[in-house]
Amino acid sequence: MTLDDLVEVLLNKGAVLHLDLIVAVADIPLIGVSLRAAIAGMETMLEYGMMRRWDEDTRAWVERSTARRDLEPAPGEHHVAHMRGGHLLQDGFRTTWRPGTVHLTDRRLVVLRREPREVLWETELTAIRAVRPETERTVGGEVRTRLRVVLDDGREGLLSASDPERLRELLASTCPGPLETGPPPREPDEGRTVVEGHLWYHEPRRDGSLWRGGHGRLTPDGLVWKSPLDARPALVVPADAVVAARPAPGDGPGGEGTVLTLETTSQGTVTLGTDEPRRWARALDALRREPSRPLRTS
Repeated sequence: MTLDDLVEVLLNKGAVLHLDLIVAVADIPLIGVSLRAAIAGMETMLEYGMMRRWDEDTRAWVERSTARRDLEPAPGEHHVAHMRGGHLLQDGFRTTWRPGTVHLTDRRLVVLRREPREVLWETELTAIRAVRPETERTVGGEVRTRLRVVLDDGREGLLSASDPERLRELLASTCPGPLETGPPPREPDEGRTVVEGHLWYHEPRRDGSLWRGGHGRLTPDGLVWKSPLDARPALVVPADAVVAARPAPGDGPGGEGTVLTLETTSQGTVTLGTDEPRRWARALDALRREPSRPLRTS
């Protein structure tokens, strides 16, 4: 019998293996192995009533997966537009963008992921109070516009879209009632900016510190650092909490060089990476000379 003949027999007729094995040491049996196995083509296995449950479950899963990849409209619901996009997940433990497709109907705004299928974010159009563009700079330096969707109950969702301006216009024309579509209201002035620019923050984490890129702003009130992926600043150091600031030798994201080290009463030791550590140190030193904010540098 050739190998082809053997494979044909296994596929069409199948084979059943019975194996009883005893492992003994010095004639003392220690381990017993009893093996029953069947080998055959799937059609043969199903014909003999084997693996039917697995086959039925697999076929049902494939049918559900292929049939429900797109948004399922409710009776009477009409599609308006869809485009590539995503939703920023912030659940207290994670802050991450989840890519998907933004679907707009005459009733809902939905961010849907097709595979595996999951509704990432959804709201009724009647619940939307405002859609505001927000421009932010990514870690790679690219400027992108996001859409912050504010609901009547105060909840918010930050969405990305391949054409955010078109999505904002569609929402303005589709949502019932007046809709705020202007830029977000300006936050209260935190004072004059002493120095600002790109900073790397050596952020302490439970599994070890991690360098993250973001934007730093120093005002007479203190230092604020925020990543473009965060909704809130990850580092806020009041000016009166800084007790020392100095450039120090260290390895930053750019390799060996100089990092900026802050000693604070609120955050402990804070390490930042910047191309201009001495400039930031001088700016912090200038705050030291203000009587109400003592600060030491070296």
